[in-house]
Amino acid sequence: MIIVSDQHAPRSLIVTLYGAYGRDFPGPVPVAELIRLLAAVGVDAPSVRSSVSRLKRRGLLLPARTAEGAAGYELSADAQKLLQNGDRRMYAPPPDGDEGWVLAVFSVPEFERQKRHILRSRLSGLGFGTAAPGVWIAPARLYEETRHALHQLRLDGYVDLFRGEHLGFAPTTEAVARWWDLAALAKEHEAFLDRHGPVLTAWRTRADTPSEEAYHDYLLALDSWRHLPYTDPGLPARLLPADWPGARSAAVFRELHERLRDAGAGFVGV
Repeated sequence: MIIVSDQHAPRSLIVTLYGAYGRDFPGPVPVAELIRLLAAVGVDAPSVRSSVSRLKRRGLLLPARTAEGAAGYELSADAQKLLQNGDRRMYAPPPDGDEGWVLAVFSVPEFERQKRHILRSRLSGLGFGTAAPGVWIAPARLYEETRHALHQLRLDGYVDLFRGEHLGFAPTTEAVARWWDLAALAKEHEAFLDRHGPVLTAWRTRADTPSEEAYHDYLLALDSWRHLPYTDPGLPARLLPADWPGARSAAVFRELHERLRDAGAGFVGV
């Protein structure tokens, strides 16, 4: 059996599975099917059951019966929205030209400082950089997703959102290097390339595409990739260092997606 690496937590793989294939099921995904599909990437049945329970407690999965009466789970409305937002992030083409910025300016009273921590964590998770204390910045295309996320968390009362352009005094390339930790982002892209680049190279030499192998390699690649477009918000190439690895990692993921996603669907049965 292929053992799942530490890079791929069972709970994350379940979310990735639903994002890749679960929405194509004609109804709830049976528990027995979840166990079979996660076993193919090295997750044992107890880990699947405990991870599903945690996702249920978080309100992302809802228990339901299949048409045949088997126990299963379906996505909640909130989970559907999260996956739709994820689709836009993961499969978006590279940014084309300057789009401006969205600024999130917030002030949280000291007696509610826990909300300040949640707010910072959520903005960071959306890909925002820090322009100044209490002022966060991201590409303008993230406005709608940010507005929805803050509203869902009932944090919108503490935040004002603005659209704008950077007018100086420092060059925007220098400012971007302050707003985001570009070295850390580059390392994440390089790690993806180190892990999945050789997988793509191996598939390029093959004439066949067995469904279980395609499913295995695609699910692991997607599980690695789906976090990156949130860590890295997709800054314009002209603002990034030369030979930025983000373009290469995105190209590797896109080719793996095109080669393996539909072939893997045969193993899933959708």
